[in-house]
Amino acid sequence: MATATVKYLGNLRTECTHIQSGTVIKTDAPVDNRGKGELFSPTDLVATAYVSCLFTFIGIYCNDNNIPFTHGEASVTKIMSASPRRIAKLEISLDLSENKWDEKTAKTLIKVGKACPVALTVGKDTEIDITFNV
Repeated sequence: MATATVKYLGNLRTECTHIQSGTVIKTDAPVDNRGKGELFSPTDLVATAYVSCLFTFIGIYCNDNNIPFTHGEASVTKIMSASPRRIAKLEISLDLSENKWDEKTAKTLIKVGKACPVALTVGKDTEIDITFNV
């Protein structure tokens, strides 16, 4: 079964529908690539998915091991290369400090997060710079 459907709406915009939930995400090409930049670009979604997946994996581990995980905030900066046009680097800053984990737990959860499926999928040519505030 397909995961999603994608329709081209014109003017470098798409509409993506998640089949199971019906959730819709629209994308635009970024301004630096002839788009309007009014919505997430496809590469913005990749950058955002990296952090979302990292949090999800940490959450799964915490749920399975009765570790409280009540707070997580992050920012991600996507840096593109020109030739070929691709994501060259992701700069990620995570704040997990309000969870008050001890040092051993924090180290384990950082390792777990870095092993999420999106992290393992992003190409080795993409530099990943993650700062954890635990």
